[in-house]
Amino acid sequence: MPATGCRSGDVDTVPPSDERETSCVPCTHGQPHHRRVTPELSQRFGDGDPDAGRTGASPPLSLDPTDDAVGWVHTHLGHLTCDGPGRPGGIRGGERSARAALAGFDVAGYAARRNEVLPVSRRGASGLSPYIRHGLLTLPEMWTTVADGPTRDRRKFRDELLWQEYARHLYARVGRALGDDLRYTAAPTANAPDDPWAGDLACVRFAVDELETDGWLVNQTRMWLASHWSVRHGADWRAGEDRFFRHLLDGSRAANRAGWQWTTGRVNGSAYGFSRRQVERRAPGLCDSCAHRHRCPIEQWPDDPRLDRAGADTADTDLSGAPDAGPDEPELDASVPPATAVWLTAESLGDSDPALVAHPDLPAVFVFDEPLLARLRLATKRLVFLTECLADLAERRSVEVYLGDPVEVLAGRALATTHSPVPGGARRRGALTIAALHPWPWLRRPTNGPIGSFSAWRRGLESAQALTV
Repeated sequence: MPATGCRSGDVDTVPPSDERETSCVPCTHGQPHHRRVTPELSQRFGDGDPDAGRTGASPPLSLDPTDDAVGWVHTHLGHLTCDGPGRPGGIRGGERSARAALAGFDVAGYAARRNEVLPVSRRGASGLSPYIRHGLLTLPEMWTTVADGPTRDRRKFRDELLWQEYARHLYARVGRALGDDLRYTAAPTANAPDDPWAGDLACVRFAVDELETDGWLVNQTRMWLASHWSVRHGADWRAGEDRFFRHLLDGSRAANRAGWQWTTGRVNGSAYGFSRRQVERRAPGLCDSCAHRHRCPIEQWPDDPRLDRAGADTADTDLSGAPDAGPDEPELDASVPPATAVWLTAESLGDSDPALVAHPDLPAVFVFDEPLLARLRLATKRLVFLTECLADLAERRSVEVYLGDPVEVLAGRALATTHSPVPGGARRRGALTIAALHPWPWLRRPTNGPIGSFSAWRRGLESAQALTV
């Protein structure tokens, strides 16, 4: 059963493009629109000279990556967050953290325990999704990692990898339209609460606390929250998806939106219902601590929402479009100078990024997109995770970090980069000097096949003999 973006809780740039403004408290203090790194930053991430990385002059990080990242985000990006000083989430960023987490993962028992919520010791979810989302671990690598695992567990884990790939294929096909009702629609309930997660239901409060504190949820509690928001209360799923996206360390518009669309019935016309039954099954004992344990407002299943076929012509046209899959081999542009830097996006921050691997002597360049971040108002923990990734990378090669509009910051520099499967990727690349464009590491390369549902997409792979789980 597909879960919600939601689904990214297992194996799920800051997106460089199309994200609409969220409802966080607006920034109350200004900041220059575009600036280079400060002297303090230059000691940690490169000395601010565009040529410094090429001489190997930038020193490695000397401070604790976690503590330093929190302070750095507060100082340099705090005006862009929704939660003031904030704090890190429950999962550390960086290549070394990703490798340590992968080394500690055992797929045995995954199928039986992946949806367990409490006790925490019973959970079987991998917790690897933030690393997969930001390219420190790739889907092809994860597919191979579990090859020798128990058959049932291997197949279930690979199902989750395929859901991630499906979401990316869908996003590459429809782009921003993934933020609209995909195949079925329902008008938000007129009297829906502003915050359907408010109140003192122990199950909802527990899940929201994990979301907003740790920035990560198991698949089951993502489903609880999404269903409680949109199915039981009839609130607009886009607002709930925005809130997930603001806090989840593995938050991606692809997996998030695809998951919420599925949970709320926008894909197949059938919504997922959440009631006390799931809590008692997946988190035994949690109801005992609830003030409503004797008169539970979610004792029964929610009513099925009325779902009508969404503008079929528009939806079908979007779903039948050609995907933006990027090149299947490196594309070198002989009409521009050779690359002088590798441009990283938040889609791919690991050592195995194809452009980084192909250009080991070039500095890496990352731009915190200030105009975009000002609209998104992400939680501090998301930016801390990204900063930890960059700080970790800077211990092995030169990294230049900027704050501003990427097109303005990188103007005039010949760049090597990896194709990013998000709508804004092509637009940004079109405005920059891309000397070398490297392929995205797809698990299965997108085709023009059916993509209206996960099942249809998967059948297409099977019929093309491109899938063996």
